[in-house]
Amino acid sequence: MSKIATDSVGVVRPQSLHFDEPLELVSGKTIEQYEIVYETYGVLNAQADNAVLVCHALSTDHHAAGYHSEEDSKPGWWEICIGPGKPIDTNKFFVVSPSNLGHCSGSTGPQSIDPKTNKAYGPDFPIVTVIDWVNYQKRLADRLGIKQWAAVAGGSLGGMQALQWAVQFPDMLRQCVVIACAAKLSAQNIAFNAVARRAIMSDPDFHDGRYYDHATVPASGLKTARMLGHITYLSDDAMGDKFGRELKGEKLNYDYGIEFQVESYLRYQGESFVDRFDANTYLLMTKALDYFDLAGKEGGNLAAVFEKVKAKFFLASFATDWRFSPARSREIVSALTDAKRDVCYLEFASNHGHDAFLVKNDHYIDAFRAYMQNIEVSK
Repeated sequence: MSKIATDSVGVVRPQSLHFDEPLELVSGKTIEQYEIVYETYGVLNAQADNAVLVCHALSTDHHAAGYHSEEDSKPGWWEICIGPGKPIDTNKFFVVSPSNLGHCSGSTGPQSIDPKTNKAYGPDFPIVTVIDWVNYQKRLADRLGIKQWAAVAGGSLGGMQALQWAVQFPDMLRQCVVIACAAKLSAQNIAFNAVARRAIMSDPDFHDGRYYDHATVPASGLKTARMLGHITYLSDDAMGDKFGRELKGEKLNYDYGIEFQVESYLRYQGESFVDRFDANTYLLMTKALDYFDLAGKEGGNLAAVFEKVKAKFFLASFATDWRFSPARSREIVSALTDAKRDVCYLEFASNHGHDAFLVKNDHYIDAFRAYMQNIEVSK
C-alpha cells in the first residue's frame, strides 16, 4: 500500500525539451542551444487557460511537488502548496515547474557539455539574469501551447521571476503571486552573497571554476557558503527554539571543535548541500539575485514600472523574515497601489524566518488557497 498522501500529486517524472533557437542574454552573450528540465502536475484544459508557472528559488529546482518513486522519502520543495485541494490545486490547475538555465539539476548549466568544446562549460557558462529566465520560460510556454498563464507564482528568487513576468510579458499572465520577496536586493543581502562566493572561489579545489577538469570539488568553500546562507534563511527565534545553547556533548571542551548543537546542524546542512549542488551554479544563482532590480531602468520608480502591468497581485511576507523583510513586500504593495493596480497583501506571524514560505502554516495556506480559488478558469 502506498505511503503517499492522497493530497499529493503522487509519483511524477521529470520531462525535458531541447531548444535550438539561440537565447540572447542581458550580458550580451548567447546560449546557442539548451535543454530545459521541468515537471508538470494536473491537466491542461481544452482552452489552455488553467496553467500556472511555478518559479523556483536559489537552491530548489523543477521538483516542486510529488515524489520520484513510491520509496522516495522526500517530496518536492513546495509540496505543502501544490496538489489536490492545496492552494495551487491540481484538480483545477495545470502546473509547470521548470529548472532554470544555469542550474545543476538537468537544465543546461555549467556542468553541461559545451558543443563548441565537447567539455563542460564550467566558468565559461554565461551569467544569466531573471530577465533571461523569463525569456526562456516564455519559449517553454509557447512549446507547451500556453498563450497566457492563469498565474505565475514563486517565493524568494522565484517571486522575483513572477514580478519580472508581470512587467516583461504583461499580457501573458492574469495573476502574479509573490511570496517572501523584494523588488531588489538590499546592500546587506548583496554582501552576504559576496561572502558566500568568496568562500567558494577561495577554496584551493576551485581551480578558477575548472574543478571538473581536476576531478575535484570545492567542498569546503561550498559548505561555508551554504552554512552562511542557511543562517540568513532562519530567524533568531527559530534557531533559539530548536537549539538554544545546547551542547553536542556533556561539557565544554575548550577547543575549536564542534561543541554546540547549532554548529553540528549547520555543518550537516553544508555537507549535505555539497552532495546535491554545484559550486559554479551557486555563483550564478547568487549573481542573478544581485542583478535583479525591477525598477532599475526607471530610476527606482516602482510605481512607474507597475503602470505597465495588467495582472492582479497576491503578496505575502513573514514577520521574522529578515532576509526579505515585510518592509520589502510593503514597498511593492505601495508602488502597486500608487499605480492603481489590484493587489492583495498579507503578512503572517511565523518564527521560521525566510524559510516560512516552505513551511506549513495554516493561516498562510488558507489565505493562499482562498486567493487561488477565486481565479477563474474554463471547465
